[in-house]
Amino acid sequence: MNPNSISSPLAPASVATGKMTNYRWVICAMLFIALVINYLDRQVLSLTWVNFIAPEFNWTAADYGRITGIFSIVYAVSMLFAGKFIDFVGTKRGYLWAIGIWSAGACMHAFCGVLTNGIVTGDWTLSFIGARENLMMAQNVAGVSVMITTVSVWLFIAARCVLSFGEAGNFPSSIKAVAEYFPKKDRGFATGVFNSGAQIGALVAPFSIPLIAKYYGWEMAFLVIGVLGFIWMGGWIFIYKEPRKNPYVNQAELDYIEQDLHSEAKMEHVTEKKEEVIQKTSKVGILQAFTFRQTWAVIFGRFLPDSVWWFLLFWAPAFISEVYGYSSASTEGMFAIFTIYLISMLSLWGSYLPTFFINRNKVNPYSGRMKAMLIFALFPLLGWGVMPLGSISMWFPVAIIGIMCAAHQSWSANVYNVVSDMFPKSVVATVTGAAGLASGLGSFCSNYGAGQLFTYAADVNLQFMGYEGKNAGYMIVFLIAGSAYLFSWIMMKLLVPRYKLVELK
Repeated sequence: MNPNSISSPLAPASVATGKMTNYRWVICAMLFIALVINYLDRQVLSLTWVNFIAPEFNWTAADYGRITGIFSIVYAVSMLFAGKFIDFVGTKRGYLWAIGIWSAGACMHAFCGVLTNGIVTGDWTLSFIGARENLMMAQNVAGVSVMITTVSVWLFIAARCVLSFGEAGNFPSSIKAVAEYFPKKDRGFATGVFNSGAQIGALVAPFSIPLIAKYYGWEMAFLVIGVLGFIWMGGWIFIYKEPRKNPYVNQAELDYIEQDLHSEAKMEHVTEKKEEVIQKTSKVGILQAFTFRQTWAVIFGRFLPDSVWWFLLFWAPAFISEVYGYSSASTEGMFAIFTIYLISMLSLWGSYLPTFFINRNKVNPYSGRMKAMLIFALFPLLGWGVMPLGSISMWFPVAIIGIMCAAHQSWSANVYNVVSDMFPKSVVATVTGAAGLASGLGSFCSNYGAGQLFTYAADVNLQFMGYEGKNAGYMIVFLIAGSAYLFSWIMMKLLVPRYKLVELK
């Protein structure tokens, strides 16, 4: 009996009557909201740089690619340590630190224009409008334009680094929370539910961020979205407790959550004493995590697929604007981005597919997950047709990119849980963080590489498969993106052909 489950006078009736509570879905809802905020924060720059920020600072695609690329590499390295930190301080405090830092970083972007103006012109006005007007006039002075570009890029890189440092704690915290509140067979679906927050954030973004930037300035877009994270922190402080310490989780729900406990008992040496579970588990160091084939399977499952996702997230608005001429603030541009992420919501059903296979075929979680992930890996092959079909109508690429995003989110929801399938809960965040290094490196390669490729393609009028200039660059990128998932699935299967639990010594 969980003594905490009936002790609180505020506990719902289901706790007292013994009917299974569903507090785990309250936690999942909080993770969902956090990811909505997370992806709104990420989207502000991608939705404002072409039409609002670049004219002020004279940015090129290479400048934007440099900013997003460095963001990705800092995110990658931070992921390596964020997981270990979260395993050390716990899910609740770890997530508070993460969202607090990334929200501060999001707000810092708003002041890059003011600081650039002060550094370049010596006018330290605190007015966003005044700074913007000064910079636009200063661009006409010989040599000053280059200085404005250089200073602004490095200030945005600094703000982006703070954002990435905080965001690195997002998925290790979320996956650890899911591992604490859900049994293995439900983790893919639960992750899919909270992971759909990425699509919701991306759906809301094109109808909110460009309009805020258009009417109130791009600076306010960063500030308004950044403040949302601080509001979320107030709720998390009161809502999150470990299942065994949570007065809103009764014994029936606790038994459901811990149904896998007996299978982990051998490796975690779980003993019961005075109605408490004392876990005596060996810890996994960051470097030690890389000694397991299971870790490398997740690394291959994230490096290329996550590089595709981050490219689509950061470059889709630019693709719509540069190839078809619709700015992010135009009606067509907003609806194009909205449609992409509306289609990507199909991933919510896709994330349930492994659970269906596990329950129907009575297979282990890894087998069910890999069978579903093979299906998800086939849909991105449609990416090969983005540019050819785009010559007919913009809406063909929009639909295909949306399908690729849906496939990625379904894939992502399950590749994260390969870690919790095969590693003890106590080290899930550490291993997730180690694998997150691959995600960040992949994102760096795709974003920095895309920026360099598109600038080079435009400068030399690159010819490739009948396309020229930036269009040739996009054709190259979508060929790689379409193949990434199937290649990654093959590598995962080669590394871990069968379900194998990691035994810690």
